Amino acid sequence: EAELKWSPQINEKDIAVKVNDGEVTFTGFTGTYYEKYQAGVVARRVEGVAAIANDIQVKPIAGSPTDPEIARAALAALKLALPFTWEQIQPTVTQGRVSLDGKVEWQFQREEAESAVRHLHGVISVQNSILIKPRVAPENIKHRIEDAFRRNAVVDAKRISVDANGSEITLQGEVRSWAERDQAQQTAWSAPGVSNVKNTLTVRT
Repeated sequence: EAELKWSPQINEKDIAVKVNDGEVTFTGFTGTYYEKYQAGVVARRVEGVAAIANDIQVKPIAGSPTDPEIARAALAALKLALPFTWEQIQPTVTQGRVSLDGKVEWQFQREEAESAVRHLHGVISVQNSILIKPRVAPENIKHRIEDAFRRNAVVDAKRISVDANGSEITLQGEVRSWAERDQAQQTAWSAPGVSNVKNTLTVRT
């Protein structure tokens, strides 16, 4: 609750927090989808958080844009965020719910697309169904990720095992915080040729 109040991006007055053995549950309301998303980001920063259930409902304020207006804004945002790959992504809007489809080469492009539309006025939720289709064939991918873990000051490489099945990666083991879990996943996605990362890392509580 203190971390929610500390975050200037969130109006926490209508958000309720429950905690059970490190599992955090958010309920209540926000005026934007961005605030709902940021509540999850805030929870990840708190020591001892092992899991997050974000059940906050988004209730846009009066005068929210129509679906066609949101769709046009989404297209403009994608063009700005991904000037070279935006044409590979198709946004669809239904009652304020944005769906993203298409194919890109890297996970960061997939994340950029979602980030671009997340803050748009009138958006209630974002479903990111963009597929990763690498152009580079995976080569020594397991060892590359393990080497990257050893270089990373945030990740304890000794507690994480990497399993590679072609271009698909599975992370197993135990980490000290949600931030370390996120960093491990981000590092794995950075390896050339990765098409999917299954993150089964658990957070010690």
